[in-house]
Amino acid sequence: MTVHARANAQYSIDTHGATTLLQASGVWTATTVGEADRRLAEMGPDGAGRALVIDLADVSRIDTAGAWILTRLAADWRKAGGDADIRNLPPTLDPSLLETIGHDRSPPPPPPRGPLPLRVLAGLGRYAFAFRDDALLSLDMIGAAIRGPQLKSGRKGSIRPISIVHHLDAMGIRAVPIVALMSFLIGAIIAQQGAWSLRYFGAEFLTVDFVGILLLREVGVLLTAIMVAGRSGSAMTAEIGSMKMREEVDALKVIGLNPVGVLVFPRLVALTIALPLLTFIADMSALLGASLLLALYSDISPATFVIKLRDAIDLSTVFAGFIKAPFMAMIIGLMAAVEGMKVEGSAESLGRHVTSAVVKAIFFVIVVDGFFAVFYAQIDY
Repeated sequence: MTVHARANAQYSIDTHGATTLLQASGVWTATTVGEADRRLAEMGPDGAGRALVIDLADVSRIDTAGAWILTRLAADWRKAGGDADIRNLPPTLDPSLLETIGHDRSPPPPPPRGPLPLRVLAGLGRYAFAFRDDALLSLDMIGAAIRGPQLKSGRKGSIRPISIVHHLDAMGIRAVPIVALMSFLIGAIIAQQGAWSLRYFGAEFLTVDFVGILLLREVGVLLTAIMVAGRSGSAMTAEIGSMKMREEVDALKVIGLNPVGVLVFPRLVALTIALPLLTFIADMSALLGASLLLALYSDISPATFVIKLRDAIDLSTVFAGFIKAPFMAMIIGLMAAVEGMKVEGSAESLGRHVTSAVVKAIFFVIVVDGFFAVFYAQIDY
């Protein structure tokens, strides 16, 4: 018989034939089991086919740490092909604690992989259901926003202009420098490529028409929406997702406020106002970049550029881009809000949903732009 003890955690080991008896005694708590844990871990199973009996009759006090050490020893014994049993539990130890601690938490084996066509169909089905869930959640948010921001029980809804102005500053005014710079460079690049291509046909002067129509109808609003989706949409998802992780959204519900009205509605309004204004700034910056580039590259003076541009476009060309902006703003805001509300309690979940919000917003913005292009062609606008 061997006896090991340190402080109040004690045990003795007796071997009788094919049975090993571990008699535990004393106090088995987190502050007293360090040495016993080390020695028991070194002992390990004593051969396959042997039985281990752990007797706790003389244990005066035991906590989760002590119970985990003993159940781990029993589990290792069983994995080695032997048998293990824990007997005479002290009155202070709930039997369900041993079951909980000894529960096997290893992940289940992955299901068998089916044939490739079936896996492709299953993936398409999952994407279809995810799209349906996102669409329903987006409609719920629109309805909640219309129902009334900051709705309190038994009170009328109220709108906080200061919140809208704050988000308008963050999403609109502070985005002006990067949007203007990006549009200026894009306008210059498109003008250079157009002039270089049309020069071979002796129609370099048509670059002004090409640049004006392309920038005002398509490129200006589309690139601005993509920039806003990456900048403001990701920030919106991160803000709402962080509030969801810290349970601030649940706190709003507890005090009788509508989370959509408090968190989403002001951002949607600000984004719907900011994107058309940013589109106008982007269009002007792009035309300025194209004008300067053509003055240096093709000897088309800014005055000539303005005269040619006035002949090439009309109000329908300008409004064709502006009409798209509010729809794109709503898409960006809804995608950001939906993904923010789906964030769970981990940083990994937050990063995943922020990425998903930006990708989905850019994708649907491009899809909507395509729908508008087809619609404009059908009505000859």
